[in-house]
Amino acid sequence: MDDCYVASTFLTDSLELELGTEWCKPPSFSCAFDNRGLGQNFSGESYLASGALKRLILNLDPLPTNFEEDTVEIFGIQWVTETALVNSSRDLFNLFRQQLYNLETLLQVSCDFGKISTLHCKADNIRKQCVIFLHYVKVFIFRCLKIQDAESYVPVHPYETLEAQLPSVLVDELHGLLLYIGHLSELPNIHLGAYLNQNQTKLFPPSWHLLHLYLDIHWMALEILHMLGEKFKQVIYGHQFVSLSGDNLTNVSLFEEHCENLFCDLISLSINRYDKVRPSEALMCHHCPCPCIKELWILLIHLLDHRRKWSLSESFWNWLNKLLKTLFEKSSDLRRPSTPIIQSRDPLGFSWWIIAHVASFYQFDRHGVPDEMRQMESNWKFVEELLKQSLSIQDGILEEQLRMYLQCCLTLCDFWEPNISIVTILWEYYSKNLNSSFSISWLPLKGLVNNKSSLSMLEMVKTCCCDKQDPDLYKSSSSYTIFLCILAKVVKRAMKNNGPHPWKQVKGRIYSKFHQKRMEELTEVGLQNFFNLFLLLAAVAEVEDVASHILDLLNFLKPTFIKSQRALIWKGQMAFLLLYAQKNLDIGVLAEKFSCDFREKAKEFLVSKNDEMIQRHNLWTLLSIYIDGVQEVFETSNCLCPSHEKLLNDGFDMLLRACRESELRTVLSFLQAVLARVRSIHQQLCQELQRENVDLIVQSSLSAKERHLAAIAGALWKHFFSFLKSQRMAQIVPPSQLADAAADFTLLAADMPSTAPSDLQPQPVISIIQLYGWDDIICPQVVAKYLSHLLQNSTLCEALSHSGCVSFQSSTIRSWIRCVLQMYIKNLSGPDDLFTDAISEQAVEKDYVEQLAELTRLLFKLSEVKDIFSKAQVGYLPIPEDPKKALVQFLEAVGTTYRNLQTLSDKSAMVTKSLEYLGEVLKYIKPYLGKKISSAGLQLTYGMMGILVKSWAQIFATSKAQKLLFRIIDCLLLPHTVLQQEKELPAPMLTAIQKSLPLYLQGMCIICCQSQNPNAYLNQLLGNVIEQYIGRFLPASPYVTDVGQHPVLLALRNSATIPSISSLKKCIVQVLRKSCFAFKGSAPPPRLASILVFILQLFKETDVDVSDIELLLPGILQCLVLVNEPQVKRLATENLQYVVKACQVGSEGEPAAQLTSVFRQFIQDYGIRYSHQVYSILEIVATLKQQIVISMISTLTQSLKDSELKWGLGKNIEQREAYRKLLSRLGQMGQDEMQRLENDNTYIL
Repeated sequence: MDDCYVASTFLTDSLELELGTEWCKPPSFSCAFDNRGLGQNFSGESYLASGALKRLILNLDPLPTNFEEDTVEIFGIQWVTETALVNSSRDLFNLFRQQLYNLETLLQVSCDFGKISTLHCKADNIRKQCVIFLHYVKVFIFRCLKIQDAESYVPVHPYETLEAQLPSVLVDELHGLLLYIGHLSELPNIHLGAYLNQNQTKLFPPSWHLLHLYLDIHWMALEILHMLGEKFKQVIYGHQFVSLSGDNLTNVSLFEEHCENLFCDLISLSINRYDKVRPSEALMCHHCPCPCIKELWILLIHLLDHRRKWSLSESFWNWLNKLLKTLFEKSSDLRRPSTPIIQSRDPLGFSWWIIAHVASFYQFDRHGVPDEMRQMESNWKFVEELLKQSLSIQDGILEEQLRMYLQCCLTLCDFWEPNISIVTILWEYYSKNLNSSFSISWLPLKGLVNNKSSLSMLEMVKTCCCDKQDPDLYKSSSSYTIFLCILAKVVKRAMKNNGPHPWKQVKGRIYSKFHQKRMEELTEVGLQNFFNLFLLLAAVAEVEDVASHILDLLNFLKPTFIKSQRALIWKGQMAFLLLYAQKNLDIGVLAEKFSCDFREKAKEFLVSKNDEMIQRHNLWTLLSIYIDGVQEVFETSNCLCPSHEKLLNDGFDMLLRACRESELRTVLSFLQAVLARVRSIHQQLCQELQRENVDLIVQSSLSAKERHLAAIAGALWKHFFSFLKSQRMAQIVPPSQLADAAADFTLLAADMPSTAPSDLQPQPVISIIQLYGWDDIICPQVVAKYLSHLLQNSTLCEALSHSGCVSFQSSTIRSWIRCVLQMYIKNLSGPDDLFTDAISEQAVEKDYVEQLAELTRLLFKLSEVKDIFSKAQVGYLPIPEDPKKALVQFLEAVGTTYRNLQTLSDKSAMVTKSLEYLGEVLKYIKPYLGKKISSAGLQLTYGMMGILVKSWAQIFATSKAQKLLFRIIDCLLLPHTVLQQEKELPAPMLTAIQKSLPLYLQGMCIICCQSQNPNAYLNQLLGNVIEQYIGRFLPASPYVTDVGQHPVLLALRNSATIPSISSLKKCIVQVLRKSCFAFKGSAPPPRLASILVFILQLFKETDVDVSDIELLLPGILQCLVLVNEPQVKRLATENLQYVVKACQVGSEGEPAAQLTSVFRQFIQDYGIRYSHQVYSILEIVATLKQQIVISMISTLTQSLKDSELKWGLGKNIEQREAYRKLLSRLGQMGQDEMQRLENDNTYIL
């Protein structure tokens, strides 16, 4: 492996310098280097990177640090360095050929991974020896070979004789060597890939080494011949060979012959690659199989162009042109190269391809470093002939070929100086084919031939004018577009170098082709190409001259053609208008003409009938071209002048009235863009006017611009705002865009108040906000987005908050509350499609929910809202994403703030402010309470109003707010449908009431307790509400266990923090006694079992007090006496047991007087008639609380006697037995009473 130097080939020049081994290895061709991430084009040991080419051209020592010893080892033999080539030249060249033969024999060995390492090292060693020998020849010529005068010098030593013959011998040997190796194109297929061993070292097959050794031989043969010529300054004749023409072989003839052969080989290799390349990938696919071939091209360029300077040889381009021309010659032609070139299937395409690629090599300097600033030698003369030949094909050139040719031509325009002749030749072709679409059937263009808008037309032209073009230009553009790129590049660069003269030449050529007849011959595609051409000329040269000329040429078009292609003509004219604006030229003339045409078409659009769809579509196409174009003009212009006002005429008044929704979206988007541009320029002018040290001239100019801007703003107010104002409640204008436009006009009024119309003065901003933000008849979607826009402008909000003319923040809060409450309402102006959906709140449009959330976020930043939360002692409050939750937080904060106030004046002001927040709140929710049902809307309404009643209870306790409270209760809880018992409430409404009723009851309880003016009506309302909904929400069956979720019970359960809640329970008990336990005679009330379940749950969840015993226990006892239904009896018994257990006992063990009183009255009422039932009930009581029954023994005994007296039948044995049974449960007191009864003979007959 000692002879293997693969790894060392990767040493860089800088590393070699550090090691002190510069020039330690002779340069050679190699593509075995890794250039990833290093930016290298060639190996560090290449002829370019090593500086070998530079030393050759400067006639310096080829290898200054090599061959300095007395002896040198060549082909394994030691030779005397200074005499070996003279004494043994034939032997050395024979050994060289022997080494070549050895390398060639290695190709016959099969190359697999097991043998590659050995084969690589053998081949590499052979190549190394051959390269060293050739370098030795160069060094010997430079250092050791003496120049002798053949005429005067007489050799005195045999060595001198041999030395004098050496130049001729070298010419002969080089010629023989080149004949021996043959042509590169004759080599078998070379495998250029490498194997990687375990050390990641690249190992190459013998074929790779053979190819690169041949390249070394071909190049160093030229080097040696060049050095001989430079050394002797005369022709050197060979002694053994003659040239192909029969002349004696010389160093000059051999150099030229070898150059021709080498060019033929390189061309043949390139043809082999070109035949596999698609036209669309021509410029992306290189013609060099490996970097070494590329290096050889560059070496030839530098060497041949260097020799041409001294008239020693033809230039590189001449050599290449001469051989490329042979590709077009027939086999019978006399002049053919000595080396046959493989014929290409497409000589024209190949010639373009090879020239475009080879031209790029000129940017590499002598060290192989790309230098874009380097002067490049052009080859325009040949390219002009090639272009003429390409365009003069009799059968017509194919578009796919033409694109590739022109793409190559465009590439050459980047490399070489501008050439007007190229443009002229191309224009001659395209002027005759202007009506062609230049399309390829199997390859659709990325951009359509007919551009969609005037802006896209202009953008396409600007793309053509770019210095750097899309590498995928073949697929993205037609050949005509590529021609425009060439035209733009050549004209721009020519004008930069030579002033306006080239432009005049091009203009004359192009203008001369357009006359009336030619204009009349244009088709739609031709007209598109016509506009693209003139737009490009205007973009790169004189805009006004081109625009004036094109307007004159358009007058040559036939009226019928103008009518059919008016849209395209408008696009083209608008593109010119845009170009004027971008170049800051006055658009007055074009604007005047164009705006008049727009007015006429807007009028036609207004009077057109809706059923004339084709006519309306055609008109709208024209109008949208104008709208889009004018928008671009405004957005492009650096300043707005009176000419811009001409574009905003009364055509927009007519257009707006005729538009449908989709069309209005376009017009309003245009309006927003123009308003934004006007405001932006106004702000810039204000900033400039506010600068210090503004001289009078500048100030006068700025004032004039301000007046121009005011005139444009006035036109916007005049032609657009009146329409928006009339459409506030209409459904034609999309809510989102109506809000956007109204907000933009509001901001315009803030910036330029004097421009607003008189009906909005003297405070135009407030007037517009009242129209779109605070008016309750405006769609909430409009209000939400409109207010969001305003609140984003902190400067405007601050100014309005401190203006003192109106309560800006309070009114905005009121509108926000309305927007939240009406979030499920779609249409306020009519009955149709009233709600977004009647099923679920998910039906609310996502955009509106997001907009409402944004409005909430901005509103919570208002100082008034922050102050409320601060006074409510709410520290950090994260703004909820759900607007409904945010409204709940706000309402609760208002209520808390009121409760925390101390002074009467502050509380009075807070009540006023709170009512201002609510506004006409019942009107906001009224749509939900109609015949059409929205479940989500009802849930929102009842829930939010319930929170309002509870959290604002102390506010509603004031006389100022009670009127609203009464209306809320009457409207939501006690409407006429509720009072009509025979009518069932809609299920969604009943569900909403059930969820929110606890809030109402708790709030009303607080109000009743804290009302400033106590009145019976409040208590009556509370009782009515309880009465209406106790029964409605009772479970259908008493077996249902969810009676605990009854809203009335929930009101008690969740009110532990509410003071005076006992009054609510008292009211509930009174309603139960009055409405639910009202027996008609002995007939029980309806749903008695469910009522008893409710009462039992009430007892369980609250403390049993005196009122419960007095009001409910009699009814429970009645149920036990009068109702025989088992279920009722069971439930009544449970209630009785719970009351008895819960009854408090005095300190002396006596039962509570209230409980005793109720039982005593019960005995008096039912003891005579229902004695058995009474005794059974008292047995139950005695089991729980014996003392209660014992205290009533006297009453029971008297009732027994009264019963017997009444019936007049003496002792009632059966009744007495029942009574004895009861007494037996009463202990000693019962026994004593039984004894007394036995001893009593009063009733014995």
